[in-house]
Amino acid sequence: MKISVITFLLAILPSLLLAQTTISGTVMDNKGMPVFGANVYLEGAYDGSTTEVNGNFSFETTETGTQVLIISYVSFEPFKFVDDVTKMKNLKITLREDVNSLETVTISAGSFSAGDNSRISVLKPLDIVTTASALGDFVGALQTLPGTTTVAEDGRLFVRGGDAGETQIFIDGIRVFTPYSPTTNNIPTRGRYSPFLFDGITFSTGGYSAEYGQALSSVLLLNTIDEPNQEKTDIAIMSVGAGLGHTEKWENNSLSVNASYINLAPYIALLPDRNDWQKPFETASGEAVFRQKIGDGLLKIYGAFDTSDFELTQEDINQPDGTRFKLNNQNFYTNASYSQRLSKGWSIFGGGSYTYANTKVGIDRADIKDVENSAHLKLNVKKRFSNRFKLNFGAEQFVTDFNENYDQPNFAAKLGYNNNISAAFTEADIIFSRKLALKLGVHGEYSELFSEFTISPRISFAYKTGKSSQLSLAYGDFFQQPESEVLKFTNNLEAQHTQHYIMNYQYAAKDRIFRVEVYRKQYSNLVTYNDEFPDVNTTFLNNGDGYAQGLDLFWRDNETLKNIDYWVSYSYLDTERKYKNYPIAATPSFANTHNLSVVGKYWINDWKSQIGFSYQYGSGRTYTDLNIPGFLQDKTRDYNSVSLNWAYLLSPQKILYVSVNNVFAFKNVNGYQYANIPDANGNFARRELLPAADQFFFVGFFWTISDDGRDNQLDNL
Repeated sequence: MKISVITFLLAILPSLLLAQTTISGTVMDNKGMPVFGANVYLEGAYDGSTTEVNGNFSFETTETGTQVLIISYVSFEPFKFVDDVTKMKNLKITLREDVNSLETVTISAGSFSAGDNSRISVLKPLDIVTTASALGDFVGALQTLPGTTTVAEDGRLFVRGGDAGETQIFIDGIRVFTPYSPTTNNIPTRGRYSPFLFDGITFSTGGYSAEYGQALSSVLLLNTIDEPNQEKTDIAIMSVGAGLGHTEKWENNSLSVNASYINLAPYIALLPDRNDWQKPFETASGEAVFRQKIGDGLLKIYGAFDTSDFELTQEDINQPDGTRFKLNNQNFYTNASYSQRLSKGWSIFGGGSYTYANTKVGIDRADIKDVENSAHLKLNVKKRFSNRFKLNFGAEQFVTDFNENYDQPNFAAKLGYNNNISAAFTEADIIFSRKLALKLGVHGEYSELFSEFTISPRISFAYKTGKSSQLSLAYGDFFQQPESEVLKFTNNLEAQHTQHYIMNYQYAAKDRIFRVEVYRKQYSNLVTYNDEFPDVNTTFLNNGDGYAQGLDLFWRDNETLKNIDYWVSYSYLDTERKYKNYPIAATPSFANTHNLSVVGKYWINDWKSQIGFSYQYGSGRTYTDLNIPGFLQDKTRDYNSVSLNWAYLLSPQKILYVSVNNVFAFKNVNGYQYANIPDANGNFARRELLPAADQFFFVGFFWTISDDGRDNQLDNL
């Protein structure tokens, strides 16, 4: 029997050998170096091998006909070769780098990202409310980043020599038309929206994506939480009011709500400020986010409403009894968006927003009522052709209806405008290798009000200079319509224009990041007018221009010092412009030449406490001294402020929180007001424009009730 088996095997062995085919070749990387240890195999078969030190491979197969040869190795894209097995000999194969690697270059010029999905994060979502000087306002936290200017009496974002109106804010990709609560002179505003419902932030100080328009200086992108991790209730009792939040989860949907009430009356009664309040500031607000999974898609509906009211008399050098000011505002904002990944690399995003803003202002005997209805519709489609090429394109529509009734004794006027803006954009991401990437796009807009079409090309380039470092360049054209304060009087204008030139170097390793960025902005078509304050008889022109250039530095370190997280940012700004009623080109009063921020956070385990520190410095800002020749020819003294906060864990879910802004009570001066008429010696008297209060104290108790019994609001403080 054994002899028969051996005889049979010997008989068929030649045919088996004849049926086998040898597959061989060499695998190299894109630099011509051999790849050792790569897997080489036939798809759907067990035949294969690995490459040797010299990159060579060889194996035999009994498969016949057309087959698929696959070569794979970590950090390289899989390679497929399709042919008849008889032709798979002495192959020369070059693998391409896998550009999805974490070490791949990213476009970063002009952009700061924060969030769990960011590869490199300079600001974390919780920083919005843990930064000592921010007081839970996202704008306050962003003002500790380079490129921003300290304008303490205003409270909005001033970016790289641009006015506050040159920055646009988006929630989930949809425009927010009225992001700030209205206020009066020398009392800073705040952002309307609570940071607790957001988990991602992108702040572009210049050179931003072609997807966004209508912003001369920058855009701020806020992204709401896609999916909460658990059900919970948050309770806040504060020295200035109270707050309540709750998140409920179901199988395929969830709902988060947040409500707050603020009333400064008790605080001002205890710690009076420089204003004569008839009715201290009072506001009530509420927000909600509903999320619904629909197959592979996600529907999100966001809504926010707030109402605010106050009345006061402010000191005025030209009015012995002061200036009486009262304000009542109601604001409603909602947006809905749907996103879904489709087959073959396609994805789609669609959404829209609606804003209703009603503001009533009384200044002495004048009454002003503004009503704005605005909407934004957007469709965005993306196609991922490969890891190296992605295309983004879409269209959008903006609609604004603004009306104002102005009434005072012996004079009344009805003002307003309607403006429709249609826009389209396309942008391509081209990744040549892990070291080299390009973003190329264009944004086009048509304004119905001006009967004007504008084209905005954008380009960004990035090159990886080392394992943890890269160099980026960016250029872009940007257009923006004049603000309502101009459009309500005239529509015989054109869009204002800037060009951005940016060079950025970034180093990021472990929990350290360093950025340095230089930029140049060139303004044209800025709106000018011939009166101190515009009115129905004012002549408006687009003959203004200007420039802004500077240097931004940023360093963040959460590695070197145990339990200490800190960052330092510095900005140098050189800017001049001729716009509004400026008789000559000059540095505007909102621009600081030097800005410095130092922020630190220290966790003390034995004390169950987090201590926060923030220092802000701004060099003096320009103002016009009426007693010497010139325009905006003098500067205020430098701005300084040190803020501290302390969060103490009473229990795992209960926190006592205390903060003090401007601990050392620095006497900061925002500017000067001069008398309208000189004295007998020909000199104009003046008074300092000081903050309403040199310091602000805050005490709060925060209690969380959650499923895990451990979650608390320390990340929100």
